Amino acid sequence: MTTGAGGAAPEAPVDWDAQAAVFDEEPDHGLRDPEVRAAWAERLRSWLPGRPSDVLDLGCGTGSLALLAAEQGHRVTGVDLSPAMAARARAKLAGRAAEILVGDAAAPPVGERRFDVVLVRHVLWALPAPERVLRHWRSLLRPAGRLVLVEGLWGSVTPVGIPAHRLTMLLEPLGGRLRTERLSDDALLWGKEVDDERYAVVATLP
Repeated sequence: MTTGAGGAAPEAPVDWDAQAAVFDEEPDHGLRDPEVRAAWAERLRSWLPGRPSDVLDLGCGTGSLALLAAEQGHRVTGVDLSPAMAARARAKLAGRAAEILVGDAAAPPVGERRFDVVLVRHVLWALPAPERVLRHWRSLLRPAGRLVLVEGLWGSVTPVGIPAHRLTMLLEPLGGRLRTERLSDDALLWGKEVDDERYAVVATLP
């Protein structure tokens, strides 16, 4: 489950089951445009390990990023709160080394399993107690695992989201190395020019 159209944050609760049928119409959701898809694939390749790894995609929506990761040779577990979103993700990843679960991104139903990467796009900002959530996601990683967090700050009058400086501050107590990439300037990722703050933080943790 990600934010609304074009990455814009919803102003009211969204019925994600109802949105599932049209979710992929946004360029950065469905990745149907070859150039948009290639732009996300290139970024994902730079964020994920070069070897086949276990990737946990939280708030996976209809599975577009999960599919890219699977195509790059990774074993993917996707989690989304919406059964309709999860069903579309399962269909999209059919035949791949992937599993899609219905559950809460803040407390994914993965039991004692551990992963090389926790990948989350446009989800953390909407969760209560992000410090606690990040600690829990950290606990799902193997040693030298990575948190790959794609976030932003949307809107000018009453902006919503989480700015990059705050997210890096929240990550610092976890230790490890942090790398921040500005994504606002890459129109291909969004299928249009954007003027708000969009970024990714890759945290490689001990």
